[in-house]
Amino acid sequence: MTNFLSLADVSNIDALIQSGLDAKANPFADQLLGKNKTIGLIFFNSSLRTRMSTQKAAQNLGMNVMTMNVGQDSWGLEMEEGVLMNGDKAEHVREAAAVMGRYCNIIGIRAFAELKDRDKDYREQVMHQFAKYAKVPIVNLESATRHPLQSLADCITIEEAKQKSSLIPARPKVVLTWLPHFKPLPQAVANSFAEWMNARNVEFVITHPEGYELAPEFVGNARVTYNQSEAFEGADFIYGKNWSSYTHYGQVLTQDPSWAVTMDDLNLTNNGRFMHCLPVRRNLKVSDAVLDSPQSLVIEQAANREWSAQAVLKEILTNLG
Repeated sequence: MTNFLSLADVSNIDALIQSGLDAKANPFADQLLGKNKTIGLIFFNSSLRTRMSTQKAAQNLGMNVMTMNVGQDSWGLEMEEGVLMNGDKAEHVREAAAVMGRYCNIIGIRAFAELKDRDKDYREQVMHQFAKYAKVPIVNLESATRHPLQSLADCITIEEAKQKSSLIPARPKVVLTWLPHFKPLPQAVANSFAEWMNARNVEFVITHPEGYELAPEFVGNARVTYNQSEAFEGADFIYGKNWSSYTHYGQVLTQDPSWAVTMDDLNLTNNGRFMHCLPVRRNLKVSDAVLDSPQSLVIEQAANREWSAQAVLKEILTNLG
């Protein structure tokens, strides 16, 4: 692994998941691997779990960590090429990324979709510009179209749940369901989860209201239904997430509260475990009863972000030599 931008950078998913589980069992087994190495964590957007878990994972591996909020701790960065820089961006990514690459052995980048121009967002300009000019491995801490560290943590969480319960079949039914929200949110988490589930041994179903279809390249071989109750029947895992429309890009087409997950919905499942990447808006997207029930895995998912990050950083460090 050189970069970790998407699933395409992973050569063996099972091995990476196992590496995360191994790190969880013995966090400091490789604490000399990152000695005298530095990771820079660059945030264009807010973060809680990503910031803390990646920093903790890097420290477990013996790395030095530097964190920066672009535009607050630094100059605003211009991403476009060949522009007259007479606006509010004082520095070009060419120089900024190149200099960061001199200071850091690995750079993590978090940059959300702006939800204004679909083509621009789906080109992943920020990630590609840093990869082009930094000349060091880049780790995706959530981009315009993907959140692979979250997806790896989700895979680790599902694997753990399977190991703990003999009632979960070897090929579980996993449902990704759209949830209501009043704000337009990116498709990154949903895209990424779908991409990873399509590569796993699961029965994968996506359910959402009409108009919320994800990009075909992420839907893949998933079965898509507009009937949430039908999708939930016999499910082993329910993954809830809101996203704005891809076709009518960035728009909120409905806020239908009937799509929020309640215990009545979970009762349709095979004692289904509920998953959601945090943060989550209680009682708007999912009820208190679900989040506080033994079937909720949201805290385990968040905790497993440390081990997904550690597995990725370990592989990159090993290849750095």
